[in-house]
Amino acid sequence: MLQNNFRFVKKIGFLINPVAGMGGKVGLKGTDGKVKEALRRGAKHVSFDKAKKAMECLKDYKNKMKIFTCSGEMGEKCLKGFDYEIVYNPKKETTDEDTKNVCKKFLEKKVELIVFCGGDGTARDIYDVVDTKIPIIGIPSGVKMHSAVFGLNPRISGEIVIEFLENEMRFMDAEVMDTDEEKYRKNILDVKLFGYAKIPYEPKFVQSSKSLFQSYDEEETKEDIARYVIENMEKDVLYILGAGTTLKKIAELLNVEKTLLGVDAIKNKKIVAMDVNEKQILDIIRNEKKVKIIISPIGAQGFVFGRGNQQISPEIIKKIGVENIIIVAAKQKMFNTPNLLVDTGDEGLDKKLRGYRKVITGYHEMVMKKIGE
Repeated sequence: MLQNNFRFVKKIGFLINPVAGMGGKVGLKGTDGKVKEALRRGAKHVSFDKAKKAMECLKDYKNKMKIFTCSGEMGEKCLKGFDYEIVYNPKKETTDEDTKNVCKKFLEKKVELIVFCGGDGTARDIYDVVDTKIPIIGIPSGVKMHSAVFGLNPRISGEIVIEFLENEMRFMDAEVMDTDEEKYRKNILDVKLFGYAKIPYEPKFVQSSKSLFQSYDEEETKEDIARYVIENMEKDVLYILGAGTTLKKIAELLNVEKTLLGVDAIKNKKIVAMDVNEKQILDIIRNEKKVKIIISPIGAQGFVFGRGNQQISPEIIKKIGVENIIIVAAKQKMFNTPNLLVDTGDEGLDKKLRGYRKVITGYHEMVMKKIGE
């Protein structure tokens, strides 16, 4: 067989974690070991639709790849019209072992790129098997996604695959990180680095791993932000507070309890509801005359919506209105974040959210920051 740069067809491994991201909107902060609870709360599968968006970008490139995949919802269901071969048949209720088993098949087939749809846990399972033997690229569908192996959104993940099919790409090391979900559900953020996978070199289109800023100066800045926000809170307005230490500082100064990693509601400087999911937020805002969202971007990734706060869904944002979103972030975080990003899963809403937005960075201090693609 000819060398890779002279071949017209490249071997692609493709897999979907069917349960990835299910816990987001229902407030479970992850789906590991909680699929039945997520379903009980009314969660819906989200990874298939996200994988489909990425694969739609590749329709005109079918003749440039041979796809190796799993049967059913772990891959085959999303590949109508593509040239694919089933190399693994998972159980009806899939687990991390199914992900690892199909990755062993990918090694046997000598695939040249693994395209997967899932979150940090899926990335970790793939890395456990393939290490750096095969480059990977993730279609973001998890709840947390601290790892640097994902495209900024499903469409961009698809575009990275196109670039791989069309050209000889360089590869870069990217962090594979994961959160202890049991601690996460108890509002303890314990993120660990598990290794460095190989990904296609497209730094503009791949999210960075999350940074955790904990300096003394930053703590002072968070207090300044909190004081300014509290002073400007309006009477009888309901405030939906996203996750993170900056927003928790607001609650601390109000002397009310708030979840560190959940979404909470405050009105007239008192807590209304804690750790709410999408359905609960919709119930709460139904009879409110005015509602605002206060949100802080995730670390160096810069995601305002779509990472770790999926409870604030597109439906909620549309009902509240993009004009009623307040973005807060410490100056240090903004200095380390070139652009803000959104990936709500609703492309029309993402377009409305893009553009320059005011970010509160201190007491009476603000910057204009661009929300880009």
